[in-house]
This record gives sequence, C-alpha cells and structure tokens, in this order.
Amino acid sequence: MENTEKLQKIIAAAGVCSRRKAEELIAEGRVTVNGMVATIGDKAGKNDEIIVDGKPLPVKSENVYFLLNKPKGFVTTAADEKGRKNVTELINEPERVYPVGRLDMYSEGLLIMTNDGDLTYKLTHPRHEMYKEYLVGMMGDKKKDAAKLMESVSEIDGYKIAKPIVRKISETEYGFVLSVKIREGRNRQIRKMCESCGYKVIFLKRVAVGSLKLGDLKSGQYRALTKAEVEALIKEAGNEK
Repeated sequence: MENTEKLQKIIAAAGVCSRRKAEELIAEGRVTVNGMVATIGDKAGKNDEIIVDGKPLPVKSENVYFLLNKPKGFVTTAADEKGRKNVTELINEPERVYPVGRLDMYSEGLLIMTNDGDLTYKLTHPRHEMYKEYLVGMMGDKKKDAAKLMESVSEIDGYKIAKPIVRKISETEYGFVLSVKIREGRNRQIRKMCESCGYKVIFLKRVAVGSLKLGDLKSGQYRALTKAEVEALIKEAGNEK
C-alpha cells in the first residue's frame, strides 16, 4: 500500500508555504487532489496530483537556510495588500524562501529564512517554541524597576503568557535598554508588555532564536546558516516544552 502523508505536510515540504498556511489554503478550498477539492485531514501519496491555487506543486529543491538581519520598514507576511516592502525581496537566491515566524514592520533583527516547511512548523509550533531574545529600548520612568515590571506581566489581550526572562542592559537618557526572552510570539507581545508597564518602545531588535545568534551581521544583509547551526536548530526544535 502506498505511503501517504497529510496534505499540509506535503505542501510545506514542497516549499510552497508553512504547514499552518497550508492548512488555511486547504480550509479555503484552494487545494485539490486528483481533481477533487481537498479538506482538512486529507492525505496523499507520491503519485497523486496536488494542485494549489491552480498550480501543481513545484519540484522540491534542496533545503536552504539563511539568517537575515531584518531592517525596519519590511513586512514578514506572505502577502501584503498595502504593497509594502517584503523581507523576501532582500534574499537574492535561486530558491524561494519564507520567513520563520514574524517580526512587525517596525522591528528589526534576526529572521530565519528557509524553504524547509518541516523546520518552520517545528520552530513556530507552541509545543516546540524555544526562547527568542530581544533588545528593547524603552522610554519611561527611570525610578521604576523596568525589568521586574516586565517579568511580572502574565497576561496579554486576555491570554496567559509564559513568564519572560528580563534583565537590564543599560540606562539611557530616555529610560532603559532591556534584554527580554520569551517563548511565545503573540502579536506585538513585547510592545504590549511595555505598554502595560507604562513604557514606550523606542526600538525592538531580535538578537537570538534558541542558540542561533544575530552576531555582527549588518542590517539588510543575510548569510547562509552553517551545517552545525542548522543541526542545532533541528535538535532544539525537536524538544517539546
């Protein structure tokens, strides 16, 4: 009997999009298998014809992995109705790659770009998400212990969040620079944490995802991940919380 796999996994493995996005495409009726509209939970084998938005799955190229220092002003969404600059424009490679997770338009720093849908799924799934470290420039009352206040935030938008790890890096003329480590990646989470503590974010920069560090890579530049870095990410992504 032919081996089959879930459609969203096959689509992600082909480099079309992440598993989560593939599930959305299936739910929206934009995927067919052998001419029949697919539904969530469907599986397929190597001899089945899978069509996404009217196009057959591309022949899967070799997995590639890049570390990008995202500059401000670029979005990380797959499509942007406002026509804003997308991080994919910064990667000049023959393989089509996608960002792992998101950084909002006004944030900068470490962003993994890859066509490996499996790794993307693991790195962004709540069961596997590893710590991500950010440097946050905050404007506000310097008499308060900003690090302690940030660590005390336990809820955002009505959702419980995992306890962050926060330490003060330095004081500035306008407030503080903190290191904030979080597991989740809720929409604008750190900005909302700062707001709830009475501080305004001046800058927000991601500097690490698990063991992967941004280092001295300049804004807008990218580099290929080493084999050791990829293996470390795969290992870390395989560990559930």
